[in-house]
Amino acid sequence: MTTSRLFPRPREAAVLLTVLGLLVLEEIALGMAEEEDRPMIGGILIAASCSGLLLVGAVLFSRWLETRRPLPLPPLGPNGREYSARALEGFPMDAVRPLLLAEHAPQLGQLYSAWMLAKAGRPAPWIARRLDIPLDVVQLLVDAARARPGTRPMPGP
Repeated sequence: MTTSRLFPRPREAAVLLTVLGLLVLEEIALGMAEEEDRPMIGGILIAASCSGLLLVGAVLFSRWLETRRPLPLPPLGPNGREYSARALEGFPMDAVRPLLLAEHAPQLGQLYSAWMLAKAGRPAPWIARRLDIPLDVVQLLVDAARARPGTRPMPGP
């Protein structure tokens, strides 16, 4: 159940690229400034760099917090996580069965966990990232859960 990836997510990448772009613009501005204006411009650029570093730190801290937030799943039993028949009501086993027979298929317990999170209203990319399951498999479960009455929408990831 990995939650970290080597590459940043799109929003994180946008923040990091913005910070890097600002650092390049700062160097250009400092190089083009006249000699008597450089101390003042340098101070402004140092403040801007510090705010950029704080922004990058906030992105990294939010990712760190997300990895430590527990998933709302039942505790492990002797045979893995145990779900009641009522909790698995409506699980699309006919649609999932071919996926279980494929190579590198997710385990049935992972799909049950994804189903529970989908019923709780979590978005497919969030579930796929947290449970390390292919997005197309999770999307199938999320669509089936949304088609059921009583599925509550969750606020953003």
